Amino acid sequence: MSDVAIGAGGRGDGAFRPATILLVVAVGILAFVAMLVLGAYAPDFRSGRNGGTHALSNAATGFSGIVRLAQATGRNPLIARSEQMFDTEDLLVLTPQTGSTEMGHILSRRTGKATLVVMPKWITVRDPAHPGWVRAQGFMPGWDLERTIAPAYPMKVERRRGGGTLKTVPAHAPAELSFVAPGPLQTAVGPRLQPIITDGSGRPVLVKAGAGPLYLLTDPDLLSNRGMADRRQAAAALAMLDFLNSTDSGHIVFDVTLNGLGRSRSPLRLLFDPPFLAVTLAVVAALLLAGLQALTRFGPPRPPQRAIAFGKAALIDNAAALVRQARREAALGGRYAEMIRDKAVTVFGVPARLRDGAVADYLDRLDGRERFSTLAGAAREARGREALLAAAQALHRWQWEKKG
Repeated sequence: MSDVAIGAGGRGDGAFRPATILLVVAVGILAFVAMLVLGAYAPDFRSGRNGGTHALSNAATGFSGIVRLAQATGRNPLIARSEQMFDTEDLLVLTPQTGSTEMGHILSRRTGKATLVVMPKWITVRDPAHPGWVRAQGFMPGWDLERTIAPAYPMKVERRRGGGTLKTVPAHAPAELSFVAPGPLQTAVGPRLQPIITDGSGRPVLVKAGAGPLYLLTDPDLLSNRGMADRRQAAAALAMLDFLNSTDSGHIVFDVTLNGLGRSRSPLRLLFDPPFLAVTLAVVAALLLAGLQALTRFGPPRPPQRAIAFGKAALIDNAAALVRQARREAALGGRYAEMIRDKAVTVFGVPARLRDGAVADYLDRLDGRERFSTLAGAAREARGREALLAAAQALHRWQWEKKG
């Protein structure tokens, strides 16, 4: 019962062959890694075709058309899914869903950098017959739109019948911005808004807010997919973006974080982005090497051992372990000295009439360099493990010297 169970010799037939098991493990590892990568980059895979008013939407109120047009004409549009892209000198186009959308943190970060805010206009619902499309149900309330860049820039929003060509203020814009007014046309006036494009009555459609390069497009239909259906409107939209962009810019950045399509900083993504990708690859290589090492045995197999050994040695070891566990080693010094004395009485023929002290005196008179009583006293007084061992060894040498 004390033996360790040992299997029979030879290799038994398992439920799977080794090659099958290795294949299952490899597929599991690859699936786990794929899940990690997909979890890290999932925000980038969202198409954004949800009928919203942003640069990825293919709805009439979306702006994917101007993005594709800018890409086709070499203007290198970028989709900003994180706030780290807001530090660029390129023109940043913001498309809030409503006038109450919080943009203060972005506008303060973009101080002194070209930024275009496209004001929303329509209340829409999804078109059940066409995924990604919407149906207009009316206009957004003016009081909500007036909060788009308030309170720094208060304004009054108005809507007028569309039609006719929009005009540019000669001191601010080139004549290429020849838009046709959509119907109805949404305009805004305010004390700190400088008009750049107006309708025939002088109501501003594109304005510059304040002294910095912050611009507001009051009617999104000039830039939305609905407007890009007309060649003239599309050409004017590209000219407007070029005019608002900085002179040394290489891109136009369209933000989608305000529309819920941004991505946050993820520790998981850091594993797959430089410079941390090198550390990830090093860890994977180390794990592969450790796995290869585990598959190969180094040295001969160790023979199985009994749970409980045979013989007196095992009994002595167990007894010593109990004494050591109880911390009673120091109390054994006197017992060991008495054992040596009793053994010496038999070996050296000590008279039977002698008792305790007389026996010690008799043993002290035996020839030798050391006295028994001195060694026995040292053993009884030993308290530490080292002192007890030294006293026991001295008594053992005394016994063998007297025998020899």
